[in-house]
Amino acid sequence: MAVVDPGSGNLASVLRALERASALADAPVEAEVTRDPAVVALASRIVLPGQGAFSACMRGLFALPGMVETLEDAVRGRGVPLLGICVGMQILAERGLEHGETPGLGWIKGEIAPMAPGAGAGGLPLPLPQMGWNTLAAAAAPGGHALLEGVGPGSHAYFVHSYALRGASAEEVVATTDYGGPVVAVVASGNVAGTQFHVEKSAEVGLRILRNFLRWDP
Repeated sequence: MAVVDPGSGNLASVLRALERASALADAPVEAEVTRDPAVVALASRIVLPGQGAFSACMRGLFALPGMVETLEDAVRGRGVPLLGICVGMQILAERGLEHGETPGLGWIKGEIAPMAPGAGAGGLPLPLPQMGWNTLAAAAAPGGHALLEGVGPGSHAYFVHSYALRGASAEEVVATTDYGGPVVAVVASGNVAGTQFHVEKSAEVGLRILRNFLRWDP
């Protein structure tokens, strides 16, 4: 399994979480952090972490010669399962509006736009970034998506972001959270999925989702 390093991302924590999830899944998986398209081309699963700005993450990918083309071939061409994490999820969208307009990979409908949360309990707008634990609400059809198997109502995940997916296709939204209004938390389309929150920092819920990703057969 390849963990792509676009120059931003909590890579050591992601690797540790994948190792723990692999043991939970009873499916030994060797995960390797890489900036080499040749390694990605041979991977049976791909994880795309990201932190910071949308534009910086896309620049990081394009700075790796052949990486975007290899991802297109593996994910879109051959159906290799991919999980984007935080900004790694955001760049799956059609474009981002952080520091100007930047085209994304276009594998998920919608754009990444500034959040504008409504008022909190005290009547004041909620602060940005959204930082900390928040509740997930499944948005998929009855039975839920395979990535959320075992993730019960009221489960919490760890978020850190000021931008979020806007204009998403309802069919691609797997889960939402509420932060002064609904916020897309998990997306999936075919063999492509992403979490706005940090699965590697989301304790048992994050490990469960990673375990499900390791066993996912889209």
